[in-house]
Amino acid sequence: MFSKRINKLSPSLTIAISQKARELKSQGRDILAFSAGEPDFDTPEVIKYEAIRAITNGWTKYTNVAGIPELLEAIHIKLKRDNHLDYDLDEIISSNGAKQSLANIFACILDENDEVIIPAPYWVTYPELVKYNDGIPIIVETDESTGFKITAEMLKKAITPKTKALILTTPSNPTGAVYSKEELNALAEVLKDTNIWVISDEMYEKLIFEGKFTSVASINEDMLNRTITVNGLSKSHAMTGWRFGYCASKNKELVQNMIKLQSQTTSNINTITQKAAIPALLGKADSDIEHMRKEFKKRRDFVYEAFNSIKGLSAAKPHGAFYIFVNHKKIAKESLSFALDLLEEKGVAVVPGVGFGSEGYFRFSFATDFETINRGIQRIEEFVKELL
Repeated sequence: MFSKRINKLSPSLTIAISQKARELKSQGRDILAFSAGEPDFDTPEVIKYEAIRAITNGWTKYTNVAGIPELLEAIHIKLKRDNHLDYDLDEIISSNGAKQSLANIFACILDENDEVIIPAPYWVTYPELVKYNDGIPIIVETDESTGFKITAEMLKKAITPKTKALILTTPSNPTGAVYSKEELNALAEVLKDTNIWVISDEMYEKLIFEGKFTSVASINEDMLNRTITVNGLSKSHAMTGWRFGYCASKNKELVQNMIKLQSQTTSNINTITQKAAIPALLGKADSDIEHMRKEFKKRRDFVYEAFNSIKGLSAAKPHGAFYIFVNHKKIAKESLSFALDLLEEKGVAVVPGVGFGSEGYFRFSFATDFETINRGIQRIEEFVKELL
């Protein structure tokens, strides 16, 4: 009855755990949820004000599919200022969140049996979108020994004549790993003289706790020409519900194809969101962003120390984003059963590592207040002690 394509998709474990937590909460259970990747801060006032002004001024009509010229110019300025990347306006498209940007990309570049290299742990959506578009996810497993990052040697071994693209996520969801300039240079050397696209998901670039962020396309001209840069405002500016994402590519034909596809699906993104995104992209909320970053860093330091003090658990220090990826292999091998038992017995919702392609871990989001975080970790410690 239904298409083969839709039957290839698996439900998101992140959403499934969050839904289970909501169900238990509706039954009167005291549930502490650390499963969703959503900042607990409010959208900055300067952004909300611009949205209100847009509504008041009647900014409620259709626009160009890629976005209004002022928005594309703001993205251009942001990429040049922050990432040292110079894109023409016809090399940029805005979409309904970075998720739609990724869906557009895979629909435009993949044919049947094209391979896409995906380092694990990965964001749950990557392999699903690849499969939906008839591609084959090639999962390259990483762990603490490589800082949860793919190395040049690992990449070299994964490449075949069918390789169409490589996905890089920096900072990473779920591990918080951040690629250094030197590490990206090594990957670039492997990719040289190939026709492999690089899809660089940089959604968490503003949430860096140590060092400087390096945009993948800024490594050299070859990487600029092969990289599709994907970004948005959901995480950095606490705008998850606004649904604003964008991508940029020096391949104008690719961008035109994405516009063609989007014109037949959703058309332009919400016009009010377009207007509201402009001050965010131009840096007018930077003080708010820095406040959030500092708070996330304090929480990062706390959860890192707390989890590593619990016998049977360990975790690498995340250098970006607002997640910590906790290793529970010493006490339980299957992460799904671990997460479900933790939720049922202690009322704590975390996301099992198997959903990110890495068994034996769970993802804990520290995008919530200290009191809730502390209570949650205490319950996890109680749960682990009972398993030992």
